[in-house]
Formats: sequence, C-alpha cells, structure tokens
Amino acid sequence: MTCDPVTLEIIRGAARAAQAEMEALLERTAMSAFIREKKDFYTAIFDADGAMAVGSDLPIFGDIVGPVARHFPLETMRPGDLYWYNDCYGSRGAVSHSNDQVFLAPVFLKEARVGFVMGWAHFSDIGGLRPGSLSPDASDHFQEGIIIPPVRLQRGGETNTDLLRAFWRNSRFPNQSQGDTRALMAAVRLGEKRVEEIAGRFGAAVLADAFAQLLARTEATVRAKLCAAFPVGTTRFNDAIDSDGHGNGPFVLRLALTRTPDDRFILDATATDDQAPGPVNLLMHPDVPGMALGLYFLQGEPGQVLNAGGPRAIDEVKLREGSLLWPRSPAPLGLRGLTMMRLLAALHGLVAVARGGEAPAAHSAYVILAMRGEHKGKRFLMTDGVGVGYGARPFADGTDAVYFVAQENYPAEFMELGYPVRIREYAMHLDSGGAGQFRGGCGVVREYEVLAESAVMAVRIDSVVNPPWGVAGGMNGGSGRCVLNPGTPGERLLPPLSDGTALKRGDVVRLQTGGGGGWGHPFDRAPELVLADVQGGFTSPEAAARDYGVMIRDGAVDATATAALRSARPAAGLFHRREYADHVA
Repeated sequence: MTCDPVTLEIIRGAARAAQAEMEALLERTAMSAFIREKKDFYTAIFDADGAMAVGSDLPIFGDIVGPVARHFPLETMRPGDLYWYNDCYGSRGAVSHSNDQVFLAPVFLKEARVGFVMGWAHFSDIGGLRPGSLSPDASDHFQEGIIIPPVRLQRGGETNTDLLRAFWRNSRFPNQSQGDTRALMAAVRLGEKRVEEIAGRFGAAVLADAFAQLLARTEATVRAKLCAAFPVGTTRFNDAIDSDGHGNGPFVLRLALTRTPDDRFILDATATDDQAPGPVNLLMHPDVPGMALGLYFLQGEPGQVLNAGGPRAIDEVKLREGSLLWPRSPAPLGLRGLTMMRLLAALHGLVAVARGGEAPAAHSAYVILAMRGEHKGKRFLMTDGVGVGYGARPFADGTDAVYFVAQENYPAEFMELGYPVRIREYAMHLDSGGAGQFRGGCGVVREYEVLAESAVMAVRIDSVVNPPWGVAGGMNGGSGRCVLNPGTPGERLLPPLSDGTALKRGDVVRLQTGGGGGWGHPFDRAPELVLADVQGGFTSPEAAARDYGVMIRDGAVDATATAALRSARPAAGLFHRREYADHVA
C-alpha cells in the first residue's frame, strides 16, 4: 500500500514530534550536566530494516542498527527488546568514542516489526585512565573506559540488571550514571510507543512506504545538489589538526571527491595521514561524509529530513586502514571531536573549491576544559564544553559562541551552583572572528576562579597552529588559548592539548576559544557594520583599521581616514590565512 503526499507529511511531522518528545524527556530526567544542560544527546527513528528514516541534525551517525543485527538477527527480535552498545571498533564507527551510549529498541505492530527507535547520549564518566574518560594522555582505546559490545539489555521488557551493575561499577560517579541510564531507557520506550501509535493509525504498509519515500526524497535532493555543485572530475581539499597531545602533528586530512561522467560520486580519503599515537583518531563510518554533506545541502529545503538518504547519494567512500580516519584497534579515539570538526570543515572546503567560494568558511573545534578533584569531602568532575565561532557564509556572518549543532554552553549560574568555581568573566572573544565582507563568528572568553581545595585540569584546544581558513578573501579565524593566573607573576600559558595541570584554591584559569573564518574581502564590509561590531564587542578599533580599513574615532566612522585606508586594497585569493594578535577583552 502506498502513502499519498498528504499522509506522508503527517507521518513525517509525527515522527519528528516523537523525536522531540523523546529528547525532551531525556533532557528533563537525566542527571549529568553534559546531557541535561549541554544537551549532548540525539534520537532517531529507523525503518523496519534499520535504515535511519528520520534523524537529528547530527552529521556523525553511521549504521546504528547494523552492529546489533550482526549479533541479534532481526527476525529473532521481539516486542519489549532493548539493545545497547558503545563499542567503537565493533560498530565500525557508528559510535565514535566510548562515552556515547546507544540504546536501540525494535518497534512492533502486533507481531510485525515496523521500525526501530534510538536514543544516544554522552555519559560523563565510564572509567578509564582519568575521570571523564576523555584524557589527552590516553595511548590506547582500553584506557578510555568500559567497552560495551552489542548486548540485549531487555528481553520482552525484562531488564538484565547484572549488565547495568557491571557498567555502573566502572564509573567514578555511579549515581549519575544510573540516572542517565534510566533516563535514556525511558526516552527510548517513549519513542517506541509513539512509533507504534503512528503505525497503528496508518498501518504497517503505509508507514513502510512513507519511510521509503523520505529516504528516496533525501537521496534525490542531495544527489541533485551534488551535481549542481561539483563538476565532472576530481575536487580536492586538505585541512589539518594541530596535534595529538603526545607531541606529534600536525595531521593532515586529504579529501578528494570525484564525479564520474555518469554522475557517480566517490569520496577518497586514503591520502590522509597515518593514525596518531594520541586520542585524536576518528573511526569514521563510511556514512558520515554523506550525512555531513546532506546536512549542508538540505539547509533551506522545507519538508526534508536528514536520514540515510544522504549517505546513499555518495556511491563509494574510500578509507585506508591505519589512517587518521580509519585507525587500527586499539588506537585511542577519545578526542576524535577535534578531527571530526576539521573533517566537517574540509567537506565544506570541497564545496568552496567546486563552487568558486560559494560555501561557508571554516569553523573552530569546540573546546573542552575538564576540572576534577575534591571539595568539602566530595569528588567532583566539571567538564565544560565551550563554544567557538563558526565560519562566515556567502550571505551572512558566522554564528558566535556555538558548541556543536544544537548543543549549548553552560550558563554561568549553573556552573557556580554545581561546581566549586566562580565565573569571573563570560564574554565574546574580541577579534576572534575572521575579518571579511561577512565576519566569522567569535569565540568565547571564560574566566574561572578555583574554589576547591585542590584540583587537576585538562584542556583541549585545536586550530592554534592551523587556524580556520577564510573564503573568497576572508581572513582566518582567531585561535584559542588557556592561561593560568593571567596578569600575575605566576602567569602560565598552558599547552592547548594537555592534562595534569595542578590547581589550588584561588587560582584563575582564563580560557579563550577560537573563531570562524571570514567570507569575502574585509574592505567590502560596510563601515557601519564594522562600527556595530566595535560597539558590540566583536571587533577592536585596532582590528577595524588594520583588517577592515575602517577608522573609528570618538565612537563614529571617520569617512576621510577610512577612504584613505581602503585606497590601498590588499589582493585576496580564494582561501586566506593570517595570524591574529591576541586581544584581551
């Protein structure tokens, strides 16, 4: 039975509503800050064969159902089953670091399997070498916490509590882990109920056809956009991450996208550098490039959903075993977010090359500052993920202070209530946005005063040596840095990827995150917009004159001086880098 266009839109809307309801339940009932406040969780709905039909705006999913189906054949599944894993290598990159737990439930209408629902969330501590399970010190995957292969957690609704007890026993914060587990299980069960209701209303055959149409529609749209963007032949782009935290680097990602005369698309990443000794390796599932390009090309397309149709538009993905993007086990993976963010920027770089600059500039990689220790006799773990600037676009400035997709920065009030710190400053990082006709997004400044008796800190910052590039003459974004006790005789610049920094009560940590690249020549930015940036705390008067050729005097644009500055217009190429001096806000 086929699904008519009106019913298709009703089912699409109902599935998205089910997703939103699952996520709202998870957000409201989880215990850990990374889920509840940071919103590091996602849900998705799959068809009866395991293809993601309705997904979140997250371009890092691979085949979520496949790892379970390899151990538990689909035909053996029953109503009330619940499956669980976080095994990166065992899932071939469907999970890309061990903190992320996947819970998956089949959905049945009577005895017919009609789909799957998935809940996925970042658990703050699952054991391993250091609290938080994400240390730059890790040298193999087993140091990054407990590994759960695909297991059946519930059979017919009955929970295998022994599995959960073993998992919780490996966490330094078991009560938090227990709360997060129960919240994730509840969210998946809610999604199961909602998809069953949709199937009951429209019938299993209509639902199956609706999912098939959504997949086909996404694939057709993404493929058409690829054909419009890329000429026949091979388009190449390289980008790099700075370091692996073990003294090695930079590591270069080399991408080549080929469009054949018969409109097949082949992404080749085999020339990417070898895997790193440190934990910046990304076990990239072959679906990821199609998901990422799908997310980009589906922007502004009403009625479209991100799903497995995006990866289907890429006919082949070539990876090399032993490389940064397909490492051999047990290479560590915990900080794969650095490489993932550069990969996403490099994919935009491919589009920019193919379209002569009609694509976003590069973004910084979100920053992690982890502080752990004891305060008033209790152990604490503060993992603060801090936003950065995103690249400017051909039609608008970049976004300021973005963590990643739909995730959020912690409010200062929450930080001070939940952890032994005082937030002395929370502001835009001045001049971190790359100059351009459209300005790159600015990063963030956070300054923490330590209130704990003692603590140890880790920091994760990238794009210092290789800052985010600008496009069409736009300049690169500014870099991030972390300084201990700034402005004192004991001031110390910390390595951007490091762990083990000892802190004591009264120490001050100043964190500045990087910005996004600019788009277009800075001299083409209207002077009144530069003035607004100066007044808003995004650009300094010095940078306005140096980078934009706009002289600001007494709170206004000096038109004569600006015309003189802009008369000596620097040349600009397609991509641009420039080292920025640091400005303290």
